[in-house]
Amino acid sequence: MTNVVLLRPDDTCDPTTRTARLIRCFAIERRAQGDVFWLKENAELLGVLASTGNRLDRETLEPLRAFHAGSRDMLRDFPQYYRFILSICLDLEDLGLPALHGAALCDEVARAGLEGAELSDLQRAEARRLLRRRGMGPQVGDGALGQRLRDFVSRSATFAMPNRKAAYELTHIVYYLSDYGRCDPDLPNEAEKSLQFTGLLAFLDQDMDLLAEVCAALRLAGVQPSQSWENAVAACNRGYRIQPNISASLQDDYHEWLVTGWAADIAGRPMGARHLPDGALRFHACHNGQGALRPLAACLNDMGAQRSADWGHMRPHVLSYLGPESHAILLEAERSSPHFEQFFEGFARARS
Repeated sequence: MTNVVLLRPDDTCDPTTRTARLIRCFAIERRAQGDVFWLKENAELLGVLASTGNRLDRETLEPLRAFHAGSRDMLRDFPQYYRFILSICLDLEDLGLPALHGAALCDEVARAGLEGAELSDLQRAEARRLLRRRGMGPQVGDGALGQRLRDFVSRSATFAMPNRKAAYELTHIVYYLSDYGRCDPDLPNEAEKSLQFTGLLAFLDQDMDLLAEVCAALRLAGVQPSQSWENAVAACNRGYRIQPNISASLQDDYHEWLVTGWAADIAGRPMGARHLPDGALRFHACHNGQGALRPLAACLNDMGAQRSADWGHMRPHVLSYLGPESHAILLEAERSSPHFEQFFEGFARARS
């Protein structure tokens, strides 16, 4: 699989460029450096940037040089955040800072057996992926853990029902197995159906954060996502309002902005908001309407024992129940995936 190109850095090395502006915003303007939410936001941003395979100049990375220099002390004092700390340090070195600490951090994490302290297979997979970036430990997909990950993504029935935790675990398993597009994830055939079912739920719900993650995961798995889904994701990203407002709540929509932009860029589409103002940025989505997922579920609930798992039989009943906006979204969802009838069979939960 060829390398995925994500959030391409600007051609100029001027620190006022878009990429430098983002790094400065997340490093020093949104949150206090080092708290867990700061770690999460910076790990996500740098993870997307590092996936380009490109390198940034040191001036662009300057706001994070102190964190990089102190990363080993940070790991000693806060080992519970080792995945965030390790991810940020490795990405900074891959992006252009000197490779002074990443390998040593990986060695410390491996010797301390921190992966063994994880209860979640997904977190173990992430830890494995991070260590493999410096050649340590098994591959993500090796052994019993790899088999459990593949068994999970292959159980498509799980993903015909709304379950956000399972949905995000599905997409992240694909990210880790593919090393964010650097290798073929070698997914089982049923995993594509799981992604299709998750994408249908997200599209019906107009959940652009999840839909963007599904589109990205499909492309990392070598599958072309639905054009309707990618159109919706790109339109969402273009519609964002990004404003410098230090007094506004930090519980904003930055993650959706980041992943919709990432998914749009993977698909070769222009991102919105090329110009970013100075100041502590806040990201605000412009969502309209409720989608079709809840009205569809309400229709099935109202039908009770009369509902059927046969979409052909249920289609006229459902469409007549929905309002105009939900009606249009459902029709678009039906056209968007060859697996819609199988998805509906699971979603309907009809008695045999």
